[in-house]
Amino acid sequence: MSAKPVVAVTRRLPPLCEARLFAAYDVRMGDDDRGYTPAVLADLAQGANGIIVTPGESIDAAAIAALPSSVKVIASNSVGFEHIDLAAAKARGLRVSNTPDVLTDATADVALLLILAATRRAGAGERMMRAATWGGLRPTFFLGSQITGKRLGIVGMGRIGLAVAKRAQAFGMRVLYHNRKPVADDAGATFVARLDDLLAQSDVLSLHCPLTPETKNLLNARTLALLPEGAVVINTARGPLVNDDALIAALRSGKLFAAGLDVYAGEPAIDPRYRDVENVFLLPHIGSATVETRTAMGMLAIDNLEAVLNGREPPTPIV
Repeated sequence: MSAKPVVAVTRRLPPLCEARLFAAYDVRMGDDDRGYTPAVLADLAQGANGIIVTPGESIDAAAIAALPSSVKVIASNSVGFEHIDLAAAKARGLRVSNTPDVLTDATADVALLLILAATRRAGAGERMMRAATWGGLRPTFFLGSQITGKRLGIVGMGRIGLAVAKRAQAFGMRVLYHNRKPVADDAGATFVARLDDLLAQSDVLSLHCPLTPETKNLLNARTLALLPEGAVVINTARGPLVNDDALIAALRSGKLFAAGLDVYAGEPAIDPRYRDVENVFLLPHIGSATVETRTAMGMLAIDNLEAVLNGREPPTPIV
């Protein structure tokens, strides 16, 4: 029998993170392609003192009830934690942690990528080049929309929202934001108290709020109608913030000039209609997908797990 504590990990981590884990723990490594039912997760966690999970697993009340009694901590390799039933975890005495801060810049970069790609029709242009249908330069050919001087509306002025605001200002955008309350450091952005008022002023709207019962379907037929004609919608936060039916209708009707999406409801099984909408730029949830950021996230998840197993307070606890 190994003298090392046992740790279960549902998905592969970057090499430096795995090296650290294998040096200190008896690691039960999961499979990237595996579907985790409560029974499958419980089987992986047999004898484990803690588990590292990702948003790809639904850690609901049934999954928590099925975990062996040896498990003391669930360390999520993510900022979001809506995939974990926190009430069930707390009732069972489990500590739960996440990995905030370390993915701010990477996700903000992708938000800017989506803004530029959507407004300049990058997806359609790239498809044209691959299909060899480009007919040459003409004055009215493939016109996009310039972001300099445009109004960027940010919903949720947390770390990532603020980082996006600073990047957008470097491109000459005027930044407005809606938050529960004004933030002390807003990089000179303008606070808008009512969401409806922000929408009416947003040439580009970028979502950076958490997914809660109140924010689910935040963008729907009513709220999308408040945006200026030809506006652009960007989502790097959570897919269910957007009602797919309403967004697709607004894109197809021309109400919206374009959208840029990195997150989706039901991912990876996204609404198949998006594939046939020419004016939407799609990415496969890569907001934090850099070597540097994913390594930092993995290390913070291990820090949290290690702290709990050694009787200390985790650096970034949720419960």
